[in-house]
Amino acid sequence: MSVFESPSFDNHEQVVFCRDAASGLRAIIAIHNTSRGFALGGCRMWDYASEEEAITDVLRLSRGMTYKNALADLPWGGGKSVMIGNSKTEKTPEMMQAMGRFVERLGGKYVIAEDVGTCPADMAEMAKESQFVKGIPGEGGDPSPGTAYGVFCGIQASIQERMGKNSLDGIRVAVQGLGHVGYDVADQLKKAGAKLWVSDMNEEALAKAKAELGAEVVGLDEVYDLDVDVYAPCALGATLNDNTIPRLSAKVVAGAANNQLAEDRHGDMLHEMNILYAPDYVINAGGVIHVYHQGPDFDEKATFDHVGRLGNTLLEIYARSKKDGTATHVAADRLAEERFQAA
Repeated sequence: MSVFESPSFDNHEQVVFCRDAASGLRAIIAIHNTSRGFALGGCRMWDYASEEEAITDVLRLSRGMTYKNALADLPWGGGKSVMIGNSKTEKTPEMMQAMGRFVERLGGKYVIAEDVGTCPADMAEMAKESQFVKGIPGEGGDPSPGTAYGVFCGIQASIQERMGKNSLDGIRVAVQGLGHVGYDVADQLKKAGAKLWVSDMNEEALAKAKAELGAEVVGLDEVYDLDVDVYAPCALGATLNDNTIPRLSAKVVAGAANNQLAEDRHGDMLHEMNILYAPDYVINAGGVIHVYHQGPDFDEKATFDHVGRLGNTLLEIYARSKKDGTATHVAADRLAEERFQAA
């Protein structure tokens, strides 16, 4: 299957395949839209089962960055990159430097940052070969706290919209995934008075959440059947699908994971079931806002103030959804398209 034939191809401006034999690098850079400015998006390193799977992921993720940056009101377009390989066993400094050289050759059309499987130390290696790198240690560093705080603010706004409550005290939340972001979200929810149920493959993370947060541990599949107010997917995407949505009793779906809807029509299913869905690329935009503020003059307070405004963006989307009678993911797409098409 060619890139142009992929169902995930959405008039992308440029797709670059990168190969460096010396380091073993195999990567793809996808630039979706640069009407608002250069394309910024993270670099994901993942052990994809096939090249086709990697192409699908980078096309979907780069498109999502165009919409995410527009709704975060950032002067950037959307792009993304993926490196094919196991980040725990195959990653080397030489590979990161090779990736930096490919980014540099694009002359600033794409600016790279960290994502799943990469970290600030990797960005430092890329920065040895390219000036178009964000997330370098000492300049704001890890954006995951920004992502987590944005999700927390988004859950607050969603509870206000769906349940008419200005407090999370006593709100029941199922957090699926306890990575850096998921655990941080759970911690903030606990401090706000929420009751937690958690699910993850990592037994150590589960034990920590039980001991530190008083969370109730549930099975990987059991999480969809819980009697909770909020289902917060904070791990892999496509957890909202034909199998899981009919099992949900939650009033709100709001979490950090990317591409939560297996297909767009699953957003319509949630709407029909009167489950309020916080579009993933809106609620998890705190990370890219954090990246926007990174630099030698990084201001943490200004950064988190900016991230906190994501709650207001969600409330605007919910108001549009009610006014137009559309699902929230459709309302979010339309608002984003207005912004980047106008540019």
